[in-house]
Amino acid sequence: MAMVPPSPAFLMLRSSRTLVIGHRGARAVAPENTLPSFEAALAARSDLVEFDYRHTSDDKPVVIHDVTVARTTDARRVWKRSRMNVSGRTLAELRTLDAGSWKHAQFAGVRIPTLEEAIDAIRPAAVPLIERKAGDASVCARFLWEKSLVNGVVVIAFDWEFLRELKRRIPEQVLGALGPSPATRRLARGADRNLLKVAVLDEIHRMGIDLVVWNNRVARSSVVAAHARGMRVWTYTVNDPDEAVGLADLGVDGIITDNPELIGHALERRA
Repeated sequence: MAMVPPSPAFLMLRSSRTLVIGHRGARAVAPENTLPSFEAALAARSDLVEFDYRHTSDDKPVVIHDVTVARTTDARRVWKRSRMNVSGRTLAELRTLDAGSWKHAQFAGVRIPTLEEAIDAIRPAAVPLIERKAGDASVCARFLWEKSLVNGVVVIAFDWEFLRELKRRIPEQVLGALGPSPATRRLARGADRNLLKVAVLDEIHRMGIDLVVWNNRVARSSVVAAHARGMRVWTYTVNDPDEAVGLADLGVDGIITDNPELIGHALERRA
């Protein structure tokens, strides 16, 4: 019987080196969450490329971070501040916006991509790291099944109830719990609630999730505890090379960065 090759998502979890993960593509050099940003992250040899998605008023998943389109498009000029929420506009309406000029004139005319366009732009050169900002778990599960993307991508979210439901629908899908999150406030008692603590790791582990995506407030003991539970720790958003090397020395498994080229070179020199 032929062996089934490990999925791309599983390979990322089991990597023996510190992964470089482009944040919203490579937002240091290109307009975030756009195809040029993803291309820049791939050119920098990112292992994964992270991006965010929300749903339009006609229930199309589009790639954008904020609740509104004001910051990363020309919507203020085009729509005169009227109905700026992503969820209040159709995909066709959002496609009329310029999502690149705010960063630099060379990106004029860049459009907000759909979820499917973003994934197609990233695969197979890297693994898409999809952060769910809004949308039902049932819709996400159906999308992953219909597009044959189960474990071809990694899905992460701050909303742990979303993760629980998605895990129930697709038990084999690799998921990551983002934090600190509202769910960690009752778990991480004490002065520093932003520090990754064992109680938080245990809760994530009970959810059946093998990946925790945290800020840079991690200690070596936290990483050791995660690894003892068979979990991986990725940290965000790290743009200083010395900080990235320090986190790698602590045993962190992945670094999410706005500048994957810079951080990638720093980790290569460390290795």
